Amino acid sequence: MPDLSEDALAAARHHETAIVRFLRDLIAIPAESCREEQRCERVRQEYEKLGFDDVFFDRLGNVIARVGTGPFKILLDGHIDCVGVGDLAAWKHDPFEGEHENGKVWGRGAVDELPAIACMAYGLKVLKERGVPQDATVYLSATVMEEDCDGYCLLHLIEQEGIRPHVVVLGEPTDLNVYRGQRGRVEVTITTHGVSSHAAHSERGINALYKIAPIISDVEALSGRLPEDEFLGKGSVVVSFIECTTPSLNAVPDRARIYLDRRLTVGETVETALAELRTLPHLGDAVVELLGYDATSWRGERAKQDKFYPTWVLPEQHPLVQGVAAAAEAVLGARPAISRWSFSTNGVASMGRLGIPTVGFAPGREELAHTTDEWILVDDLVRATAVYSVIPQYLMPLRNQLSGGQRLPLKE
Repeated sequence: MPDLSEDALAAARHHETAIVRFLRDLIAIPAESCREEQRCERVRQEYEKLGFDDVFFDRLGNVIARVGTGPFKILLDGHIDCVGVGDLAAWKHDPFEGEHENGKVWGRGAVDELPAIACMAYGLKVLKERGVPQDATVYLSATVMEEDCDGYCLLHLIEQEGIRPHVVVLGEPTDLNVYRGQRGRVEVTITTHGVSSHAAHSERGINALYKIAPIISDVEALSGRLPEDEFLGKGSVVVSFIECTTPSLNAVPDRARIYLDRRLTVGETVETALAELRTLPHLGDAVVELLGYDATSWRGERAKQDKFYPTWVLPEQHPLVQGVAAAAEAVLGARPAISRWSFSTNGVASMGRLGIPTVGFAPGREELAHTTDEWILVDDLVRATAVYSVIPQYLMPLRNQLSGGQRLPLKE
């Protein structure tokens, strides 16, 4: 479809100024998880201005847009919340200015993942101007709370709001390549209990920190023995935080707790991960617990689930992978790499929990996510917009092979 891709790129280039302006507006509005209201309202305004067939907030606070009424449903998803900025003094570019210079836009969220929000919106506008395929419905979702609980927002949209797509394209950064999976993850605590005493009579107490110290060494050793998958990589476990309770700085701590980030590769589950931790050599009477997420969205909706996010991977020859790769190649002039993320995404819900075929395509380099001075190339914004606008045309011939709700095997 050479004429289609050339026309899409020209149309996206025509909207370059508007895309950059929209992205800069989004960057200028701080929006950490559960506090996204103002940014969501800005997205709603843009969706309304672009003339989509339907625009609304769901009960959780996700912003949804739709074009078309066909039976084959495609969802383009990007999360709207961002992490905090940390030490402002470490930033050379104001994280909330959306500075535009030398062909780049800078700021918090300039990679993860506000560019996808802007590019998907204008990609859908280009598609609508060209004409939505008769048998297609294309949804946009600007989803909330992803940084705190990846996937919950998409799970809500699909299970509670009744929007069940046949395929999902995620806007996490892929540097204009096509990603088809990720390791899962689990958040766990291990807690030891001791007996407090005055530090001058420490022999009368039991130091909970001393009890947890060898467990930390066990965790480090466990990480070295975890299995590895050729595509997704190795399972891992990291002690990410430690805390204790003590009556004073002159007392023996009576409780200590470590927090673990456990990444799951193919073949690992939450059950196997917990079982490994509960058989650590020095665990003793320490307690291993799966953490839970319990928060209230900006619209007042309660979000609650275990902090378990399943591993998922789509086979490289799956028609969704090949269809999106073909769309990208047509616009970009070169075959994109087929790869995977190192971090977690909303795909833990769409593919990991629900089995809906899912891939990722977006501008931005994954390694810049959550860093100071995030930046995105303006030219990549234009090219991504063009690709999003042609993805539906490239998927329509494959629609009979694409079935949402069919759980696909994790291993190719």
